[in-house]
Amino acid sequence: MNDIRHEVIALFDEVFDGAPEGVWSAPGLVNLIGEHTEYNKGFVLPFAIERRTFSAVRIRTDRTLRVASAFAGELVELNLNDLSTTTLEGWSAVPFGVMRALGHLGADLAAVPGVEIFVDSDLPAGTGLGSSASLECSLALALNDTWGLGFDNDTLALAGQLAENIADGAPAGIMDPIASLYGQPGQAMLLDCRSRQITPVDLNFERDGLSLFVIDTATSHDNATAHSAERRAACERGASVLGIESLRDLTVDDLNRARHALDDTTFRRVRHVVTENRRVLETARVLTELGGAAIGEILDASHRSLRDDFEVSTPELDLAVETALAHGALGARMTGGGLGGCAIALIPRENASLLRVAIDGAFAEHGYGQPDSFGVSASLGAQRDA
Repeated sequence: MNDIRHEVIALFDEVFDGAPEGVWSAPGLVNLIGEHTEYNKGFVLPFAIERRTFSAVRIRTDRTLRVASAFAGELVELNLNDLSTTTLEGWSAVPFGVMRALGHLGADLAAVPGVEIFVDSDLPAGTGLGSSASLECSLALALNDTWGLGFDNDTLALAGQLAENIADGAPAGIMDPIASLYGQPGQAMLLDCRSRQITPVDLNFERDGLSLFVIDTATSHDNATAHSAERRAACERGASVLGIESLRDLTVDDLNRARHALDDTTFRRVRHVVTENRRVLETARVLTELGGAAIGEILDASHRSLRDDFEVSTPELDLAVETALAHGALGARMTGGGLGGCAIALIPRENASLLRVAIDGAFAEHGYGQPDSFGVSASLGAQRDA
């Protein structure tokens, strides 16, 4: 983390000819369990991870906004007076989207000065690890401090969610920004996506000799928008037919009625969401009462449901899960929206090196691209670093 912090300061100086006034960072995340429950107002169990996005910021004496990053070669300029009317494109749509979002939430953008921003990150983009939320939250926190807005973390989370909608033109959930802002070392957070209530859940993986391993399949899920829209529509259709506000209002006991009321595809989408909500709550309970070694089968069941009922797994994700389970993992599943991205595996720490070698070999044998595998731990949320 310190290397990236120093790097972002050095690159800011190189691009903007001087030091920043401050550096802020926000982490990515892993969702331990709870996929496609978020937009159905259900439950999720994410935690912040060590990999972060850093934003170095300096106030200007005029109304000019200048943004640059280590992952895009362009320096983008915009006048604050034109922020609300300019079409946002490329990576700079995110920082400008954050600014717009802060304005929508009450910031007086007519009264703030311009800023210079440089961004750097060690999070892989487009893999389901919250890279967008990490960028949005580091910027929201930085601008909140720099402009003296006085917003609390709940408002900054809403800014991150709204900025995602502005930048991508698609509905985004609240889980990623909440996890990025509220992360705590050693803890996941049981998030009720309807009430936004957070219940801390101790993971204790290190205490129990376990490692949570991320397997980045190097297959982007950026092309999954149409499939995600179809599945979201199926969930809404199921709720409408069953006469409820959202699938959150169903329990497993209601599935027999749902089976007779819905077509097969819609029923399977509904069944995943309902059973996944139960799995999230069960995982939180088991972690608290029995420890991490006891949640393996719940993770496995989540993957089967995502693969068979929600149909958002891929051959690469399935191979990662199967290989992990064959080489000592207590449980494994895809994480994130699916159709690419990452899988996770809970494994005894002493087996981690063996698993990395096995994953690399299995992907090479099947002719897939080189995966990236690494351990993660629950870490601190967004903060000022310098």
